[in-house]
This record gives sequence, structure tokens and C-alpha cells, in this order.
Amino acid sequence: MFSYKHLFLLPLLALAVACKNPHAATSGDSEADTAALTQVKFCADSALATIQAQCAFGPRVPNSEAHRACGNYIVARFKALGLEVQEQHADLKAWDGRTLKARNIIASYKPERKERLIICTHWESRPWADADPDSAKHREPVMAANDGASGVAVMLEVARLLNELKPAVGIDFICFDAEDYGAPYWADDRAPADGSDWCMGSRYWAQHPHKSGYTARYGILLDMVGGSDARYCYEGYSMRFARELMVRLWDVAQRAGAAQLFSPEEGGWAQDDHVPMNEIAGIPTVDIIPCVEGEKTFGATWHTTADTPENISTATLQGVGQTLLQFLAEERGE
Repeated sequence: MFSYKHLFLLPLLALAVACKNPHAATSGDSEADTAALTQVKFCADSALATIQAQCAFGPRVPNSEAHRACGNYIVARFKALGLEVQEQHADLKAWDGRTLKARNIIASYKPERKERLIICTHWESRPWADADPDSAKHREPVMAANDGASGVAVMLEVARLLNELKPAVGIDFICFDAEDYGAPYWADDRAPADGSDWCMGSRYWAQHPHKSGYTARYGILLDMVGGSDARYCYEGYSMRFARELMVRLWDVAQRAGAAQLFSPEEGGWAQDDHVPMNEIAGIPTVDIIPCVEGEKTFGATWHTTADTPENISTATLQGVGQTLLQFLAEERGE
């Protein structure tokens, strides 16, 4: 991050296959090549409405009233869909000495099933728009329509369709808090050298899972899945820890009609919520995160005051959402 999400534009060297899922077909299997497309359709307009609803609370900066109210909204939405919801509350010490009243939200589909997978995102807003082209706005909060609300919206829309999709595995939707509270550029000298001022909610969850002995086949992290300039490449840590999963997911995207979004080529390395999931929890996890060339690596609205619902692309939401539905439809049970 040179700011954040620590994107390192380095080549993906010969990475070992760290994720071998015996239950899932790979892109070379005839079953995957001939897999029927699901008739369950993702509704991007519904996802957009969920983004708008989250942003209506205002920037969801930790410890704010908007943060509390939106957290309640997310919990209520998952419960209304019939999912079992658990919350993790933790006092996390931020780089500036502030205690963040963090709140991870976990919503489980078919919690009784042993075979599980994770779909996750972060849900809060960055307190500082420190990448805004107008330096006068650098201390204003980010509305986080894309960098926060979009991942939650895609997850809720997928969750709404599960009874129709009938996936063969249990699914845990996890909304991580305190991902985007890393030190702004004017306080870099106070930032921890190890980058621990970022991704605090996911690190806490990885160290303290919501259930004792919890495990999952793998995880899929959604980060900025609604940008109009989004393009998703193979992210470095994902390839290191879950190469086979990432290649399979990108192959599914080609068949699900999202080839224009998912480019099967090397991207950068993003220090994101999937890192503690891989390194601490030991769950192979991939990151769907934009890899955009140029100065604004994660897109034109990243960490700016322009990250608003008006700049969300329903085409991007549709491509990511339909890819997830197709992926879940092809996942085998025990």
C-alpha cells in the first residue's frame, strides 16, 4: 500500500499449488468444461439498492453512529434471509492510540454442514480520503460505496438466492471490520512497520474464529467489486496460497459471462484481509480486487470522496455476482 492495500507490482514467480480441493473440478476437468450454466440469475439492481442503503447511513467509520446503525442493518438483512448470525465484538488498538469498537459479522447458511466455504469482505469506511485529487479533502471520510459497501451488497444478493441455488456446501459470509483504518500518508511515521494498522478485523477473526476448531475448504474475499473501471487479475498472495482455486474461479468467470472483468494474467500483491486468513487461519483464500494500471491502482475512486453510489457499475456487480453463483452451483458436497 503504498497507502494501502499494499499493492506490490511484482512478477508472480513459480508459485507452489497450496490449495488442492479434491471436491472441486479444475479448469482442465471435462466436468468443469461441460458444466451447465446455472439458471439462477444475480440481480445487480438489487445489489445497487443495498449499496445505496448502506451509504444512506453516511460514512461507516468505526466508533461512529453511522457505523453502529449500518452494522445493525447488515445483521437484520442476513437474519431476514434465514441465516444464522453471530457477531464478534473486540476492542482493537489503532495506530493513533484510539480504541476501535470493532464488530465482525458472520452469517451462516446451513450451519450444520461440515463442508464449508467462506465469502467475505470488509464493511466499514476509511476515515480519510487521502488519495483524493483535491488535497483539501484528504481528511474527509470516504463514503465507501465501492471500497466496502459493494462487497456486502454482492454477498447479500448471493445469500438471497441460496434457497433457489441450493449449493451443496455450507457457506459463511463474513463482514470484517477495521480493514481500512491504516495510517494516512501524513502519519506514516506512526504506522507499524509490519502493516498491522490495516486488516485488524480479519486478523482478529483469524486468531479467534467464531467457532472453536472452525475450518473451511477455502475463502473468497470481495474487495471493490462495483467499480466502473474494475479489472481483476491473479493477485499474488492468492496465487501463493490458493493458486488452483484462483485459476478455477477465473475460469468460471469466463463461462459466467464475465470475461471482460476477469483477466487470467498476473496482477500485483495486495496486503488485504485474505492474508491473515491464509497465514494465520490456514484457510486458502483468494482476493477479487481490482488491478488497474496507472496512478490510481485500485480505480479512480479509491480512497477518494468520489467513492459514492453514483460511481458504481451494475455491470461489474453483475459479473462478480454471477461468477460467484456459478462457482457455488458447481461446488460439490461431501
